[in-house]
Parts: sequence; C-alpha cells; structure tokens
Amino acid sequence: MKEGSKYQSLLDYLRENRHLDEVTLNFAEIEALLNDALPPSARTQQAWWSNRKKGALQATAWMEAGYRVETVDFDAQRVTFRKLIPKIQVQQAGDRVQWNGELIKALRLHMGLTQAEFAEHIGVRQATVSDWENGQLPARSTSKHLDLIAEMAGFKYREESENSD
Repeated sequence: MKEGSKYQSLLDYLRENRHLDEVTLNFAEIEALLNDALPPSARTQQAWWSNRKKGALQATAWMEAGYRVETVDFDAQRVTFRKLIPKIQVQQAGDRVQWNGELIKALRLHMGLTQAEFAEHIGVRQATVSDWENGQLPARSTSKHLDLIAEMAGFKYREESENSD
C-alpha cells in the first residue's frame, strides 16, 4: 500500500491487532480511524467490502494486514474481519522444515510485516526476502533462524501427527 493512502490507518490498526483472529468494527470506528467518511457505497454495497486483490485500496489495507472481510452487517453498520489462515504445504527433511517461498510469506504475513520490515527483523535485504518468496530457497543456516523466529512469533506451521510424542 502506498504511503499516504486514505486506508493506511486501517491497515496500521489491523496490524496492531494481528494477534486477534477476528476484529469487528462499526462504520463510525472505521471513519474515526480514517479521519474521513466512508464512501456512500460502503454503507450499502457488499461489493465495496469484497476481498479483491487489485483495484481497491480499502481491500488492499485489510488484506495486507492479513485479514479478509468475513461479514458486513449494513443494518448494524459493522464489519467483521477474520485473519487469513492459509493452508500451507510444509515439506520436511527428517525433523527439519524446508522453508520455501510460500511458508516464508505466510510467516511474514502472520507477523504483520512488509517484506522490508521482515528483512530488517531477520537481518537480510528486502530483495532477499523477495527472492525467497519468488522461489529461491534460503540457506540451511537461515532456515534454522526462520525456525526460531517462527517459534517466537507463535507461527504454527508444523502439522502435529498422531504418532508424535
């Protein structure tokens, strides 16, 4: 999302609350965050609240924060955002997770960070994070570091098997 976007404050609010699986706000609360009125279509049109990836700055705000619109109640003038929980295929080599682009992006989104913020957090360049998310595999030492970061962030990516201790 571009700096200065009308919906930046909504993105920031949802990121601050990323520990919540669900966030419900009424339209007045959203307008207070925006310091501006919602457009008339937001009060009457379901399409305004759609979870589309292109062409809607408002959708970019909640989706970049890791949420999607779950329900809109026009009578009560409130919207419920639910955290996106993607199903990720986790590949393992023995007991070691093989970090791939999908898993790295899911961790980054779980933490509510942009690529640049995530890169700074783990001590790499933003371009490196982009390369990982586009298919380049991280080094084994980096994978161990990602394991630790995921654990500290409460990121659940390992599937519990029925036979685990």
